[in-house]
Parts: sequence; structure tokens; C-alpha cells
Amino acid sequence: MARLAAGLPQDRLGVKAGLDEGTASARISRYESGIHEPNMAFAQRLASELNVPVAYFYAPDDDLAKLILWFGQLNQKQRKSLVECASKLSQAQ
Repeated sequence: MARLAAGLPQDRLGVKAGLDEGTASARISRYESGIHEPNMAFAQRLASELNVPVAYFYAPDDDLAKLILWFGQLNQKQRKSLVECASKLSQAQ
């Protein structure tokens, strides 16, 4: 989870992303547990604070979430190379 990797407690992340101090922890907890989903604008603020692509929050499984994180850390040349490798892998099936 990106928040834990960043070493941020729920309340601090929420406040950094613009939530009220009194409700930040509870709201982030509800987002993390899947009880509620943030709107796209707030998801983008969370992604910015955590330095992750916003798509990370919408990945349906952990493996895809990891790939999204890794992809987001690559430069343009590395991304192109990875896409080419993935294309070759998908064609080999």
C-alpha cells in the first residue's frame, strides 16, 4: 500500500490531501477499506501526495497495482521498452 510505503498515517495523508483534520483519518480509512470511493479530483490529490499514478487506486488486484507503480517510476525510454516487451509477451501466447 502506497500510504504505508510513504510512512504516512491516515490522518496526515488526509490533511496533506486537503481534508479536515477531524475527519481525515476516518475518511482515508473508508477509502482504504473500500466502504467509500473518493471522487476523481480527490483521488488525484491523494496520488499526488503519494507520488503514484492515480490508476494505482483503481487496479483490481495487487499484481496490477504493483505494475502501475513500477511503470510510474520509469522514464519515457524505459516505459517504451517495457511496453514493447509486454507486446512481445502477449503475442507469444
